[in-house]
Amino acid sequence: MENFKIDVDADGIALITFDVPGRSMNTLTSGVMQEIPEWVERIKTDDAIKGAVLTSGKASGFCAGADLGDMAGGMLAGGSLQDAYDAGWKLNGALRALETCGKPVAAAINGLALGGGLELTLACHYRVVGDSSKIQLGLPEIKVGLFPGGGGTQRLTRLIGVQAAMMAMTEGKSFRPNDAKGAGFVHEVVPVGTEVEAAKAWIKGGGKAVQPWDDKSFKLPGGGPYHPVGVQNFIVGNAMIRKQTYGNYPAATNLMKAVYEGVQVPMDAALRIETRYFIKTLMTPQAQAMIRSLFLSKQELDKGAVRPAGVPKSDPKKVTVLGAGMMGAGIAYVQALAGIETILIDQTQEAADKGKAHVEELLKKRLSRGQIDQAKYDALLGSVTATTDYDLITGSDLVIEAVFENREIKAEVTKRAEAQLAPGAIFGSNTSTLPITGLAEASVRPEDFIGIHFFSPVDKMMLVEIILGEKTGEAAIAKSLDYILKIKKTPIVVNDGRGFYTSRCFATYVAEGLAMLEEGYAPALIDNLGRMTGMPRGPLEMHDDVALDLSVKVAKQTALDLGDKYQPLPGSEIVRVMVEDLGRYGRKNGKGFYDYETKPKTLWAGLSDLAPVKINDSTPELIEDQKQRLLYRQAVEVAKCWDEGVIDDPREADVGAILAWGFAPWTGGPITFIDQTGLKAFVAKADEYAERYGDRFKVPQFVRDMAAKGETFYGNFEGKKAAA
Repeated sequence: MENFKIDVDADGIALITFDVPGRSMNTLTSGVMQEIPEWVERIKTDDAIKGAVLTSGKASGFCAGADLGDMAGGMLAGGSLQDAYDAGWKLNGALRALETCGKPVAAAINGLALGGGLELTLACHYRVVGDSSKIQLGLPEIKVGLFPGGGGTQRLTRLIGVQAAMMAMTEGKSFRPNDAKGAGFVHEVVPVGTEVEAAKAWIKGGGKAVQPWDDKSFKLPGGGPYHPVGVQNFIVGNAMIRKQTYGNYPAATNLMKAVYEGVQVPMDAALRIETRYFIKTLMTPQAQAMIRSLFLSKQELDKGAVRPAGVPKSDPKKVTVLGAGMMGAGIAYVQALAGIETILIDQTQEAADKGKAHVEELLKKRLSRGQIDQAKYDALLGSVTATTDYDLITGSDLVIEAVFENREIKAEVTKRAEAQLAPGAIFGSNTSTLPITGLAEASVRPEDFIGIHFFSPVDKMMLVEIILGEKTGEAAIAKSLDYILKIKKTPIVVNDGRGFYTSRCFATYVAEGLAMLEEGYAPALIDNLGRMTGMPRGPLEMHDDVALDLSVKVAKQTALDLGDKYQPLPGSEIVRVMVEDLGRYGRKNGKGFYDYETKPKTLWAGLSDLAPVKINDSTPELIEDQKQRLLYRQAVEVAKCWDEGVIDDPREADVGAILAWGFAPWTGGPITFIDQTGLKAFVAKADEYAERYGDRFKVPQFVRDMAAKGETFYGNFEGKKAAA
């Protein structure tokens, strides 16, 4: 076997070491799944084997789950539903054979075990985990539009009960070792390095070779659908899933169905039920869209897929951050975690120290959770120097400017910082709206000047948008990407333009909400419609989050820059009055479209005076139409960005949209949304909206041309890749 090694010791215990060649992390590839039945059969039939311990040969972890590209392609390759089911059953059948092999099998989990990796261990009779805060155990498949399809829905539920299992699976929750033991699906937590020894000790001590659910006396923890208490899990759970997903995620609904039906029958039948619902889910457009964008495309970008070829790899050791506000301090924190020496500069020592205090606060959280020890904490905090001294920039590989969104201030700090930089060092501006080419005019080395746009809060937001100015060189692009990958963020690279890609397209969602407000839609209806599309928040509450006064400042700067070409957005006058006349800046001062003095927040009563309500009642037809309106407005803007050359890679467009502003993940992103809708249908619907609401919905001509030819964005992209 290529992926597993078997060694039988003097006690007759087989140590099965999982080690996929050529990979830093084990995953369940088609080759792995073909070999599992082989070693299961040997355990069962070899009389010299009294029991078995399954562990990993990788230092990085036990198993990160299924190789989704390999798995999904293999399951759907046959073309028929029966072929798909048969392919999906292979893993379930193999794991069922493992737990019924008649000999005790223990899992020595010496690293993270996620998805199919955890499911593999759940089919073992005993689970031992190393006591490390780096180890995560969980079933996160819901995050890519799927649910556990290797027995996880049935085994986890039978171990910890319906309520706990459903919460874990619908949230894609990861557990640390001791939390997993407390939950009830891990038996022992032992010192790192002793997992195999402890697993063997269990076998030698008479470990039982029967799973709890195969024992005639087994009772489901908490009760099933017809238990007086257990029935509530399904009544409440069904309502909660609807509340959380608005029906956008078939995986969540099918997961509940698999659990509901599965717990009422023996395990063999339950696993067949799970497989049927898993295949049904895998065939949905939502699952296929999410797998491509949130797994395959994201993985490619995380590995530097868009890095210029031929530029030597760089490894930034020292980076300066100009501006110690929340953004600058957040950048300093993620740099420190990545082992980068950080100089954090602000105008006053007090401001710089305040920024470092935020780094300290975030590090203390990691320390309290056991994610780092005291020595590591001290080293990380010590790697950040808070100062006002620009001379300390000397030796930096990169400077990131994160000062106030003002062109003159940015020009001043650019000149001061560049005076300290060696040739080849990069200057990156963390602007969210100001064109990079214009900012680069303050630079004496525009080929080394680039936009590096982080999102707030930096420690949680995984995307970084790299923006190219007209004179930005390939070395600057490559070095910026090397830096982004080192701090473990996902990068996209876009060309210059006002608002670039993410800020520009996100603004359309907020602006369309304002347009609806001006048209007389009730504020509560607007925000509920936004959430129902799958966006993380409604457009009005999201506007409060990013700050209303910032919108007014950006609008004024845009008006100055564009002159006669500037066209105010619908609803912008409402926001101006709220900010300039009423002092309502949004969440940051507790007053915006919502009042935040009470919890939960409530809509501001005075809003009806500025925007009288004309549309308060809703019908299913209106709801669907206005949901589509919000999605189409964003997707049309993405197409305009494509037309103008701001972005030209569907992977970056989709991943960037989901990670940056939360574009409905179930769609796979705006480009996938257009492709799956069908370009002809998309153009027709957009034209309908343009006639009703204005030219902002007008689709670029190239999309019409693609529609006429029956083309798709991804089809053209794959064709170009193949030609290259």
